[in-house]
Amino acid sequence: MALILNALEDIQLPGAWLTIGSFDGVHRGHQELIRSLVRGAHQVGSPAVVLTFYPHPVVVLRRLSGPYYLTPPDERSTLLKELGVDAVFTLAFDLQMAAISAEDFMTRVYAHLSPQQLWVGYNFALGRNRQGDVPALRLFGERLGYQLNVVAPVVVDGEIVSSTLLRQLLLAGEVEHAARGLGRYYALTGEIIHGDGRGRGLGIPTANLTIWPDQIIPANGIYACWAWVDGKRWAAVTNVGVRPTFEGNGNPLRIEAHLLDFDQDVYGKQLRLEFVARQREERRYSTIEALMEQIVLDIKEARVRLMQ
Repeated sequence: MALILNALEDIQLPGAWLTIGSFDGVHRGHQELIRSLVRGAHQVGSPAVVLTFYPHPVVVLRRLSGPYYLTPPDERSTLLKELGVDAVFTLAFDLQMAAISAEDFMTRVYAHLSPQQLWVGYNFALGRNRQGDVPALRLFGERLGYQLNVVAPVVVDGEIVSSTLLRQLLLAGEVEHAARGLGRYYALTGEIIHGDGRGRGLGIPTANLTIWPDQIIPANGIYACWAWVDGKRWAAVTNVGVRPTFEGNGNPLRIEAHLLDFDQDVYGKQLRLEFVARQREERRYSTIEALMEQIVLDIKEARVRLMQ
């Protein structure tokens, strides 16, 4: 579990090579920055450290509610550590922290981490009113004693990769495009819960997934996915939506995965769904028979997509 710290005073790790940011999604732009940081730090025997925040500053400042995140805090920490980071410090972000000036924040950071180097993205800024932009951070470094390194953006499909762009792509169902920016398939992880058993009654049992409510769910539709249960991967067809053939459009969103060639009792277990491709939008069918015919076609298409 990611440790959420309440104050910079809880951190002590002098001589670090440091980066600061939200790093939601740990996408290819983040990965480029982190790998450069880790490589340089380890060459000189220094720890590579990430200082990040939860909740996301945008969520606090704009008072957002509902799904926003690409990665839960624990998953974000795991992804960062898999890139070679020695420590991830997650600060609890609130309005009190948002009111701290950029210079005061960096002075406090330096008091506890004494970073030799600070690595940031090209458009990074921190502190009250985002006054701590790249030129300001460079000036602070000259006063405090750290060197600033600025990493250029990563461009994929002609667009600069950013967490904002990836959220937009996922909300549009463009999971293949999002995967290229992430450097991996977008994934949802949660517990398998009991549904109404309708899928099993039709001969197509589904695993109903309950996930962290603050994570973005791809647009309603039918997806080819990889499903991970007990460390093993299975091909799957996933429906994200409200099942309009049965229940209409006013019902709660469901995430239901039919694992191909699978027949095990998995209720209560953790399931990870990796979204490979969106096959079609969710539709209402006039008869159950018409829906079943389409599901058979969806399964065939998923097999082709996943076995390529």
